[in-house]
Amino acid sequence: MTEKLWQGRFEDETAGIVERFTASIDVDRRLYRYDIRGSIAHCRMLARVGVITTAEADQLVAGLNAIEAEIEAGDFVYDIGLEDIHMHIESRLLETAGPVAQKLHTARSRNDQIALDLRLFLRDAVEAIRLGLLRLQRVLIDMAKRHIDIVMPGYTHLQRAQPVRLAHHLMAYYEMTRRDADRMGDCHRRINVVPLGAAALAGTTYPIDREYVAELLNFPAVCANSLDAVSDRDFVVELLAAASLCMVHLSRFSEELILWSSAEFGFIELPDAFTTGSSIMPQKKNPDVAELVRGKTGGVIGQLVALLTTMKGLPLSYNRDLQEDKSPVFEAVDTLSVSLEIYSQMLPQITVNAGRMQAAAAAGYQNATDLADYLVSRGMPFREAHHCAGRAVRHAIDQGKELDQLELETLRGFSGLIRKDVYQWLSVEQVVDRRISAGGTGKEAVLAAIAAAEAELAQKERDPA
Repeated sequence: MTEKLWQGRFEDETAGIVERFTASIDVDRRLYRYDIRGSIAHCRMLARVGVITTAEADQLVAGLNAIEAEIEAGDFVYDIGLEDIHMHIESRLLETAGPVAQKLHTARSRNDQIALDLRLFLRDAVEAIRLGLLRLQRVLIDMAKRHIDIVMPGYTHLQRAQPVRLAHHLMAYYEMTRRDADRMGDCHRRINVVPLGAAALAGTTYPIDREYVAELLNFPAVCANSLDAVSDRDFVVELLAAASLCMVHLSRFSEELILWSSAEFGFIELPDAFTTGSSIMPQKKNPDVAELVRGKTGGVIGQLVALLTTMKGLPLSYNRDLQEDKSPVFEAVDTLSVSLEIYSQMLPQITVNAGRMQAAAAAGYQNATDLADYLVSRGMPFREAHHCAGRAVRHAIDQGKELDQLELETLRGFSGLIRKDVYQWLSVEQVVDRRISAGGTGKEAVLAAIAAAEAELAQKERDPA
């Protein structure tokens, strides 16, 4: 078996089943670049404070850079007996750089080392997710502008409620992704703190310079408490929570696209490149991509629950349970990243059936509230007007007609306040554009929302930090 770097305390070799059970190299190997970056910064700091010489630091840095090149070329050999990426790199450095490699781990522990690696990885991952959200927001804005004049049913309880602009509906998802991006920014700030220097849990006896390490790695601050530094995974939980909510938003959108693309709705056609067929039914065009985004949302939420469950019983400080933090976060980051990219590519290729949407918006008594508003404009109290409009709807249902298809005298039978101009009030165009309140579905309000979003997004695209 491979000799462990910590073997000195032990007389017996580790059991093979234990090696397989405790090894994390299949998961954490993707952190190699961050482990090397952190090791180089640590090495430079040790030389700066005089724990090692500059020549030794140069030799170690050269060796670490060579290992990174070896890994990226696919020539690096992994050994389950070395447990994790940290021990792999240190062991390989000992082979290539000689005894000086044994000095690299001075004044640090794998506990603060892995905390650093994870923060470095997540800092990049969160920034990539934020940029993915910005791309999706751009797609949503462009679609809203393109479909500004298309009206569709708005729903509550999945029942037709009041007509809205498709652009207004799309801008609701802009608002969701806007909050998602803000949450990622908040998460980034709490990730961006350097734990290196906490060592195993109590700090170190060496005269290290933690601020210099923070400067080299572009961290604005250092963790203030060594116990917390090695055991804190709040930043991982926070990211998983933000990722879960973002996936929930994509899942809600998926559900709508799935419904809208069905024959029963017929509002849209999904692009061929983002659908699949049936192995037995030639006519089928299945919204599998949207369904998988919806399905994978449960996995991301599950990763959040898994880590919260792991954390809830852990005393200070580091416990090996924390090894289980990487699989959840890697899976969540990967799932969210590809889902955002899929939506950014799929949405612009969707074909909107404007006629079907418009026809649906004009049916189902979605102008009933406007009949009540019409009566209020003529002095009737709203509750009375609501009752009056409800009776008119009941009669229209019995007659198999829409409200605006009833004769004027029939409508006047529900209230003498009704005049001929009621038909203008009940037209779909009027119903939509009378929603003049800020944030509403009237054309001017939606255009204002789009303009504000464009200005905000342009600023973020220029300066995404």
